[in-house]
Amino acid sequence: MTISMYQASIPVFLRALDNLAGIMDTGAAHAEAKKIDPLVLTGARLYPDMYPMSRQVQIACDMVKGGAARLAGIEPPPRPDTEKTFAELKARIEWTAAFLRRFDADQIDGSEDRPIVIKTPFGELNFAGQAYLLGFVLPNLYFHSTTAYNLLRHAGVELGKRDFLGRA
Repeated sequence: MTISMYQASIPVFLRALDNLAGIMDTGAAHAEAKKIDPLVLTGARLYPDMYPMSRQVQIACDMVKGGAARLAGIEPPPRPDTEKTFAELKARIEWTAAFLRRFDADQIDGSEDRPIVIKTPFGELNFAGQAYLLGFVLPNLYFHSTTAYNLLRHAGVELGKRDFLGRA
């Protein structure tokens, strides 16, 4: 049995976003219960030169938004990175999920060899579609989602592996 590019992307992205939204809810509830300024949690970093938790969520969303769009052969829509609160971060996750739900298998399947070019401050990155999905988008999605999870866990938010992986 083979797995299609659609099956390896959109449903996986949506599940990760759904789990990340749940993690944001748990973080917000923790801040309220412990009377912690929520901005302390959304601004948390493990080291001064790393992005705060809020930026980790923004990047995770951008990865899947850009991934789906580029695999479908369209430009990803811009979105400013202004979210600071748990509610704003959850709204961004929900906006991203709604964007992803607009894609169907016909738009993504067959993109294995589609040339993908990303311009970064460090130069251009060039991929074929499958390598882009498996070697760039998914690792970045999980890296930034895991970092957001770990920052909250480090701050005492009661999260477990099931929060990150979701329910089967």
